[in-house]
Amino acid sequence: MSLLFVTTNAGKVREARDYLDADVEQFDYDYAEIQSDELAEIAARGARESFEAAGGDEPVIVDDSGLFVGGLEGFPGPYSSYVEDTLGIERVWKLAEDLDDRAAAFRSVVAYADGETVETFTGEVPGRIVAPRGTGGFGFDPIFEHDGETFAEMDTAAKNAVSHRGRALASLADWLAERE
Repeated sequence: MSLLFVTTNAGKVREARDYLDADVEQFDYDYAEIQSDELAEIAARGARESFEAAGGDEPVIVDDSGLFVGGLEGFPGPYSSYVEDTLGIERVWKLAEDLDDRAAAFRSVVAYADGETVETFTGEVPGRIVAPRGTGGFGFDPIFEHDGETFAEMDTAAKNAVSHRGRALASLADWLAERE
């Protein structure tokens, strides 16, 4: 089986190849991301559009992810990329610093589209918001701690072993295996 992963991030493609028993190729396409409070709705819409843009010959996968902070009622959630770009991780840490509830989760939804079917698969990794630590990763990794270590302190292999995207990709892999 061959899949197109709609992303500009080659690291995401490598991660998908680790989880999926498929030939995964990168498809650099900038689909119109709808505004929604639901990751699944955003990813599914992106997958439908991307499938058509890719010519409708091969299934596509799209992922949408976000950081959900309990004490901020799930903020920034699906708006994480925008919030990181406009506020930055230091300001998000400042918002969370004095909260009683700094529990958080990274969530990812991977959407699969093949022209007949659109399915979504969710992965989540629990953690908490902490003062920035570490130099690796990207985005909110320096303020997201899982099992005593921020994602920015983990090497790529350790982070991928617990990643929210990896968990969603594992669910997709199970579903694809059942369809064969």
